[in-house]
Amino acid sequence: MTEPVIELRGVGTRFGSQVVHENLDLTVRRGELVAVIGGSGTGKSVMLREIVGLQRPDAGSVRLLGTDVWAADAAQLSDLRRRFGMMFQDGALFSSLSVAANVAVPLRESRLVQPEMIEPLVALRLAQAGLPPDAGAKMPSELSGGMRKRAAIARALALEPEVLFLDEPTSGLDPITARAFDRLLESLCEDLGITVVLVTHDLDTLMTIAQRIVVLGGGRVTADGDLERILASDDPWIREYFSSRQLATRQPVNAG
Repeated sequence: MTEPVIELRGVGTRFGSQVVHENLDLTVRRGELVAVIGGSGTGKSVMLREIVGLQRPDAGSVRLLGTDVWAADAAQLSDLRRRFGMMFQDGALFSSLSVAANVAVPLRESRLVQPEMIEPLVALRLAQAGLPPDAGAKMPSELSGGMRKRAAIARALALEPEVLFLDEPTSGLDPITARAFDRLLESLCEDLGITVVLVTHDLDTLMTIAQRIVVLGGGRVTADGDLERILASDDPWIREYFSSRQLATRQPVNAG
C-alpha cells in the first residue's frame, strides 16, 4: 500500500455557533484521484484550505506530505508549498499578466529555477495543460472559460507538484469542455503520478474519472469508496444526489 500524502485526524471547524467539521478523519494515499462531494455548508472547500495551510482548524491535526501543517514553521511551510499545486474555483489568474507570466510567477518566486530556464518550463507546463503555444502571449480575458482553467492548471503544475488540489474545476464549463478537462486530470494522475484531490458537484466527473469518492456530511466523512460502493449506500443525501441520473454501468472517460 502506498504511503499517505494527506492525513486529517479529529479535525474540528466552527464559524461562531455553526459546526462545519466535527472529529473529521481522512487519509489520501499517493497516486489517488479523489473526488470530495457533500451538501452546501458541509465544509468541502474549507477542508481544502485547511489542508494547504490557508485556514486553521479549531481542533485536530492536518498532515500533508509528512508535514504537520499547523505545527510547521515558516521555512517548513515554504518548502511544503513548493510540493503541491492549487486551483481555485475561478482560476484566480492575475488579470494584468499574460498567461505565460501567470505560469512563471511560482517559478520566479521559488528562486529554484535559473532565469534562462523559465521560458521553456512555462512552454512545457502550457503544453501539459493542453494549451496551444500561442496561448502564453494572451491575457486571461482573451481566453475562454475552459482555456482559463487550463491556464490555472499550468500555473499549478509549474513546480512539478506531488499533489494537486482543485475546487470545482469543471463548474461553468460546457459538457464537452468539462469532459476534456476530466481527461486532463486523469492523465496528470495516471501519467505523471500526481495525487489529485478535487471538490466537485459534477456527476460526470464522479462517474468517469474518480477512483474514490469521499462524501462529507454532519461534520464528518459519511461515505468513502469507489462509485459502486457509494451508490450502494443507504444514506438519504447520497441517494437523492444520484437519483437525478440513471447510472447503469460506469463507462471510461474516453469511451467512444
